[in-house]
Amino acid sequence: MSQHPMTVIGKQDLDKELAQLIKVDREEIKTAIAEARAHGDLKENSEYHSAKEKQSHIEGRISELQGKIGSAVVVDISEITNEKIVFGATVKLFNDEKDESRTIQIVGEDEAQFGQDKISYNSPLGKALIGKEEGDEVVVKAPKGDVIYEVEEFEYK
Repeated sequence: MSQHPMTVIGKQDLDKELAQLIKVDREEIKTAIAEARAHGDLKENSEYHSAKEKQSHIEGRISELQGKIGSAVVVDISEITNEKIVFGATVKLFNDEKDESRTIQIVGEDEAQFGQDKISYNSPLGKALIGKEEGDEVVVKAPKGDVIYEVEEFEYK
């Protein structure tokens, strides 16, 4: 099984979701299935079939989360001291073409959230940034053509 890096916060979020699914959602669906069974004939009982389908989704997600947590390599960003950009870095980039700065954080795949400027280390931009230093130029292959950024600064927080 391959290992996947994840921040401490990302691991905590997955742990919370897993606990919710196991302790709350799983118990609620058991109750819903029992109630639907009490209504009689299961062949034509849409409530029962709907509850069983939801149970299948919950169990699938539980299994998925357990696998991800089991293969996680948790990285405490506050302990990183590196002269180059690595996983966990918060990077300020400048796009000369648009004349704007953008700050992003390189995180694990499950933590990536575009609206919060958290990108996966496995994304094109994440891959391009790893190993760079302040002042370096980063070229990212995009569908509409290459996008060029300059690394203004980075930190580990």
